[in-house]
Amino acid sequence: MQVRIIAVGKIKERFLSDGIAEYEKRLTPYLKLSIVEIAEEKRGVHLSGSKGQIIKDGEGDRILAAIPERAYVVALDARGTGMTSEMLAARMRDWQLTGMSSIVVIIGGDLGLSDAVLTRAALRLSLSPMTFTHQMVRLILLEQLYRACRINSGEPYHK
Repeated sequence: MQVRIIAVGKIKERFLSDGIAEYEKRLTPYLKLSIVEIAEEKRGVHLSGSKGQIIKDGEGDRILAAIPERAYVVALDARGTGMTSEMLAARMRDWQLTGMSSIVVIIGGDLGLSDAVLTRAALRLSLSPMTFTHQMVRLILLEQLYRACRINSGEPYHK
């Protein structure tokens, strides 16, 4: 299975970069992973509602351009469906069994995702009802993908 993570912005904190690198390494035996970073839109000091929408739309256009044509798209969205780790593992197993070989998971910027990106998604997934930085979400997502792979392989993983 190929998993492409499309994420708005670069990772700035070293502790997050180190954690992300560790989980990328751990995932290598289980799936082919790629991470595509989309540039954040430039913005001024004051951000009105309409300016925020323009920013989300600009980032959304670049996200949509990075999605392979036949990919199954998962958008991380605070208003999306919540899942346990076991439920995510079962969903990933179902994708494999039904021949979905290209999965794209989208992490938006600090303003969220454009309507066009949310419309393109087959699944809107919430990692938690809590709020995390979009940079931290990348690490949390990779850990959950690793956990799901271990569950599906029947390998132990701490709870």
